[in-house]
Order: sequence, then C-alpha cells, then structure tokens
Amino acid sequence: MWECRCDCGSIKNVEGSKLKSGEIVSCGCYGNERRIERATKHNDSRTRLYKSWIGMKQRCYQKKGSDYQNYGGRGITVCDEWKNDFISFKTWAMQNGYSDNLTLDRIDVNGNYCPENCRWITIKEQNRNKTNTVYIEYNGKNYTRCELADMYNLSTGQLSARLNIGWTLERALKTPLYGDR
Repeated sequence: MWECRCDCGSIKNVEGSKLKSGEIVSCGCYGNERRIERATKHNDSRTRLYKSWIGMKQRCYQKKGSDYQNYGGRGITVCDEWKNDFISFKTWAMQNGYSDNLTLDRIDVNGNYCPENCRWITIKEQNRNKTNTVYIEYNGKNYTRCELADMYNLSTGQLSARLNIGWTLERALKTPLYGDR
C-alpha cells in the first residue's frame, strides 16, 4: 500500500499494483471530472430554448405528465435527430428563427416534432393552430374565428357570441361593434 497525495491535495492509500498499472490515477476526483465532462454537452441547461426542448420531450414521452394525453398519448413523437441531441435541436432552432418571444409549434397538429413540421411562432399564432381549432369558410377561403375577428376589428368573443345567437357570418362580421344593442 502506498500513501498518495492527489493533485487536488487529498491523501489516499492505494495498492502499488493499481498505481503501476494506471488503474488508479487520482483520489477519485479525476473520475468525477470526466463524468461531469461527458454529461455536459453545452451550457444551455438554464435557457428558455433548452426548456422548450425538455418540454417537447416530456409532452411526448412522460406518461404521467399533464399534457401527455394530447401528445404522446395521441402518438406524437420527437424525431430521432432531436430526441437525444439538444445541440441538433438548438442548431435547427437558431437557423429557423428562434427568439425568446416565440414558441415551438407543429405546423400539422397531428404530426410529429421534426424539422419539416416545426416552426417558431407567437403565442397568438400558436393559439390558432390547435386540435380544437374551428375553421370557417368565408369568400372561398378557410379562416379561424380569430383570423376573421381580427380582419373585421372584432374580438373573438364578440364574433362567437353573434354566431351563437344565430346571426349569419356576413352580419356577424360586418355589423359595427356597437350596432347590436
């Protein structure tokens, strides 16, 4: 047995054969440093982008999560390119308009998280792309209620209320805001 002083300053008794073979090279601190180094691939773990990546994976794979039923429970997955590689996701995000005021959105709400089906959009835009979004045909094009309301300077609630009481779409859109008193 040899009493050895590690580069970090701690003292440890070590078998001579393990010193000679190189099996022991420190008091254990070197191994800890290597484990930390292997586990740390980036310095982004506290960023909003990293939290978006974690959230995406949790929605798809964490069965006890509150959102799982709407994502993983419906078969939504994360592509292999992003699932276990934050750097790949970060690279895509930075090349595709990521900003701290935008949210990750799947273009096809029934599609997977992958570069071809994702984009960065505002919360307002995000709220218009949900599985429960109702589209209304108007002048030959499909619009969400929010889009139609915005086009005619109405709140979505006002437009919905007008339609719910039986107004035609044309009347609901074109009647001035205070014209229904």
